[in-house]
Amino acid sequence: MEQTKKRAIWWRVLCIILAVIIFAAGCIVVAFAWVWSDEISTVSSFTKLRERNDANEEGSVYSMNVKGGFYFDKFLEQGGASDDGELINFITDNITRGLIKIEIKKTDIGCSSFMAKAENGDILFARNYDFDKTNVCLTMTDPGEGRYKSFSTVDLNYVGMDTEKDVDGLMNKITCLASPYAPLDGINEMGVSCGIYMSYQGANTVETNQQSAAKANITSTTMLRMVLDYAKDVDEAVSLIKDYNLHDSANTSFHYMIADASGRSAILEWVPAEGVTDSEDNDGAARTLNVIYNTDPMYDEALSGSQFRYQAITNFIVTPGYYEGEQEDEMKGLDRYDYINGQLSATGGIVKDEQAAMDILAAVGRRTWKPGDGITVHSAVYNLTKKTVTWVANENYDDPSAVWTYDLATGELVSLASKA
Repeated sequence: MEQTKKRAIWWRVLCIILAVIIFAAGCIVVAFAWVWSDEISTVSSFTKLRERNDANEEGSVYSMNVKGGFYFDKFLEQGGASDDGELINFITDNITRGLIKIEIKKTDIGCSSFMAKAENGDILFARNYDFDKTNVCLTMTDPGEGRYKSFSTVDLNYVGMDTEKDVDGLMNKITCLASPYAPLDGINEMGVSCGIYMSYQGANTVETNQQSAAKANITSTTMLRMVLDYAKDVDEAVSLIKDYNLHDSANTSFHYMIADASGRSAILEWVPAEGVTDSEDNDGAARTLNVIYNTDPMYDEALSGSQFRYQAITNFIVTPGYYEGEQEDEMKGLDRYDYINGQLSATGGIVKDEQAAMDILAAVGRRTWKPGDGITVHSAVYNLTKKTVTWVANENYDDPSAVWTYDLATGELVSLASKA
């Protein structure tokens, strides 16, 4: 009898201990879910849209709906970042909670873009991203709290994903939470689009590395994120950017193009201060921002008789006088630039529709323009009037399964194959 009582007591004690353990574990799970709720939702949305095709140098295509503000307001409030290392530390501390270390890899971006007007009056911003085989992620954000929702394309190589493998496993997907910090082109709900393009400045690539003590700091792709999140038009974008020291990322020099639904566009270039050469500014500290608007007088002669003030960009610096004394063969992308401008000049800057804009991109795609010298990873035509996107993977312009449309108003990402 006594032994039975002891067993009953020990059983009750054991049940209490188990209950405490289960309760504690439940609290931990609830706390984890509460702290990581946005990240859990974002990772859960990570979806493969298209399988890789190694024979054609194609990586996989993914999509991700980012929930919450991904701490970008905090990033700007604490002064941004003056190099990739600081950016990596911020992302690691705030998004992956110190669990995963990301890396930002060196890149060699080709690319072409232009702004034109469709026959129906819509303003179009078109972009090719030229690189090598890589995985990409169509990244949708809706941070709220005074920030605009957007669609952007992210090269996952830029956040450390292996270009030769799919993005598999939880840890890799968590690493992709850094994607909002690495857009290469995109559009926001106000009809502002922007893109980033390698500019090959200096004999050994001089990266912009501004050092004004009066300004906060920002890196290449986070500058594009700031534009997408906060700018309602080109002028507001330029005004925001002027408040920051730009520090180019990935050991590469870049320039940028921004356009809005009014038909205004601008190319932003950080070039040596007046009287200073690339060789004299070998650390990029003396770079100053030059903004070339599509309304600037430098285009007057070229656009004479045009119905629309179109603008184009590839990889060489368009700032007048930059290449004085330099060889023309250093003006990388000049051939594509001349072709695009020739096509737009012939029509007065007017194209029939998004498909006509995509046809121009197809003509300067790497596999067509210069076979064997890289690939065009994606082509996108952003309709700044309707706030829609037409996006094509790896020059598969005639394959409906490689073409997606996105509408910022509805949030619908649709494959053309599903419409066939």
